[in-house]
Amino acid sequence: MAEIIKKDQYLMYKGKPLVRDKDIYCYGSMSDEYILFMQVLTYREVDGEQLPDKVIVQIMKTDTSLSQTDRIVKQDIRNGLAESLDIGTIWLERYLKS
Repeated sequence: MAEIIKKDQYLMYKGKPLVRDKDIYCYGSMSDEYILFMQVLTYREVDGEQLPDKVIVQIMKTDTSLSQTDRIVKQDIRNGLAESLDIGTIWLERYLKS
């Protein structure tokens, strides 16, 4: 399992910042060409807890001169936050290597 540590003001996951604001998660550095963007669309109840169910996963360009739509290079809907983060980090690493 990857180590999660808190460094300065951001939570770090696999050496990159992971930032959350309500139902939106951003993973990666704005100084890179791409970041991972995830948004929780629905929740499900498990043992009295609300857990993310459907999550949209997007790889986005960090070029802010592009429109929001033009920045999206890959997207899918996944089940659960763990699956979304797993596939999203794989996609991100592939795009950053190319």
